[in-house]
Amino acid sequence: MIVDCAVYEAGRRAPERLPLPEALARATEHPDAFVWLGLHEPTFEELEEAQEVFGLHPLAVEDAVHAHQRPKIERYAASAEDGASEDTLFVVLITARYVDPQEVVDLNEVMLFIGDRFVVTVRHGEAAALADTRRLLEDSPDRLRWGPLSVLHAVMDRVVDEYETVLEGVDADVDEIEHQVFGGSRRSHAERIFKLKREALDFRKGVRPLVDPLEDLLSGFDDEIGAYFRDVHDHLLRVGEHLDTYDGILVSALTANLAQVGVTQNEDMRKISAIAGMLAVPTMIAGIYGMNFEHMPELHWVASYPMVLGLMAVAVGLLYLNFKKRGWL
Repeated sequence: MIVDCAVYEAGRRAPERLPLPEALARATEHPDAFVWLGLHEPTFEELEEAQEVFGLHPLAVEDAVHAHQRPKIERYAASAEDGASEDTLFVVLITARYVDPQEVVDLNEVMLFIGDRFVVTVRHGEAAALADTRRLLEDSPDRLRWGPLSVLHAVMDRVVDEYETVLEGVDADVDEIEHQVFGGSRRSHAERIFKLKREALDFRKGVRPLVDPLEDLLSGFDDEIGAYFRDVHDHLLRVGEHLDTYDGILVSALTANLAQVGVTQNEDMRKISAIAGMLAVPTMIAGIYGMNFEHMPELHWVASYPMVLGLMAVAVGLLYLNFKKRGWL
């Protein structure tokens, strides 16, 4: 679906909404103009039109339609066969949104085709809607004068900012898990810890692969725009470092929780064994006097019944004190 299509001249949006061929022709007539086409989960036919007008590489178009791509920055050289008259930069960004009730990181994709005279943004999923990004850029004509690279920076900056919002949610849950594991709880939290570790790992897969390509891309920018992209790169590195830290904490928490569960099970087994040992003594004595022996003289004693009960109580009491001293009870 086409969300928006506009021509920007000298940092200002042209009031007319033109068909793609006319929009590109108008942008070509002005030295500081470009077209920004925004698409949301487009069909192949919609992207095919953009491919014909802007000369997009067919492999990149196929990736944009099917989605589920890893983060990357690729440059496609101009090719007469593809109808491309200029090099095109193809950027895949993983968007993230933290769903706190389910403790799930919802990952989607934003893809950008960057040329000298055009930007095509392709969004998959509900996260990272770009309407606000477009409005913010339109309120900053000085930045829009950079051309298509201003859109690339704004989208990347928006995506990385949302990474830090996700980190806040993950951080809160990691702290909660630490308090549960080391707060004396006897429950096993292994399932929750492993689930959160899995989500953090998937999130890291959406962050880490973008670091090196972005660093390579920085070498081609001048100081003015390069400073903005370096800021995004620094934030991306910080997000990756936080995720590495969370991974280590969750591994330690999982190990500690499993150890605590093992200790708890051992304590329970010792208590069960101690109770069984105390019950065994009166059971043994009762079993002896339950046998039908003919010559048991104490059966004829007046005090034999209370004596046997007292023997049982004393034996159980001594066992209890012994087990209590050893920490089994």
